[in-house]
Amino acid sequence: MEEKSGLSHRVVLNDRNQGSLTGILDVISFDESMIVLDTDMGLLTIKGKDLHVSRLTLDKGEIDIEGRPDSLVYSKSEGIKGSSQSFFSRLFK
Repeated sequence: MEEKSGLSHRVVLNDRNQGSLTGILDVISFDESMIVLDTDMGLLTIKGKDLHVSRLTLDKGEIDIEGRPDSLVYSKSEGIKGSSQSFFSRLFK
């Protein structure tokens, strides 16, 4: 698993409708019901309703989300980076 030095992973959820996360390596995919992030702690899947990415700064590894998250689930990210490209890589080809 890739890890950026000095970058810590943090999840802050405010009033269950706004969140800010650090330690983000890449955005794998997102839509209104699910956001999949590659973090320095593994893949993070956020499921919910009306989910939106309001701010993304991959240089700093930060993301802000809005909506109503119902679950946050971590899993291993091995093999993901090599087998698929991020959402933004595919979008801006």
